[in-house]
Amino acid sequence: MAKTNMVITIGRQYGSGGREVGRRLASRLEIPYYDKEILSEASKDSGICEELFEDHDEKPTRSFLYSLVTGVQTHGNPSTMYMDMPLNHRIFLAQFDTIRRLAGNGPCVVVGRCADYVLRDEKNVVNVFLKADMEHRIERAIERGAEPSRAQDIVKRHDKERASYYNYYATTTWGDVNNYDLCLDTGKVGYDGAVDMIIAYIALREKLLGGK
Repeated sequence: MAKTNMVITIGRQYGSGGREVGRRLASRLEIPYYDKEILSEASKDSGICEELFEDHDEKPTRSFLYSLVTGVQTHGNPSTMYMDMPLNHRIFLAQFDTIRRLAGNGPCVVVGRCADYVLRDEKNVVNVFLKADMEHRIERAIERGAEPSRAQDIVKRHDKERASYYNYYATTTWGDVNNYDLCLDTGKVGYDGAVDMIIAYIALREKLLGGK
């Protein structure tokens, strides 16, 4: 049985451990975890092939003209609502609908993909943003296989891509503290520390909501 009624979204700087914190959090709370899984779910929901979701995953949008002239590969019976708009918009809206569906099914952890924006009107949502200093994130990138001489550039590039993606589709700004309930530095508190703090916040939030 799930240990919370909340949906938790996790925005993150590259190398701050968003994926690891999300997994540990979902495990502790005994709720579903969605990161890359959103891509396959959105593909099934929309009929758009999964490779296109992977190609556009939290990447800066391509030009409007490119989107207009690029076709879309589908499988099954694609939903016609996605077929009369630019490709990048189809991809985003398919993910948008899937995130809302998954959140509607019950408590879960959703990493990235503008989930805080997608679920902005829902009450039982906790939005978290994870950060860390550059040194910590460079170490993380090297652990994941980056060459030490290129690690900092990789970190900056991924952050730029995520910011560009978020800022294009949302009406708010990526990393702005006003978008989140909690902003945590995993370089200072560690991954388990971040999980502990998120769970403590959820418990307090649910207690206060229960008192209303």
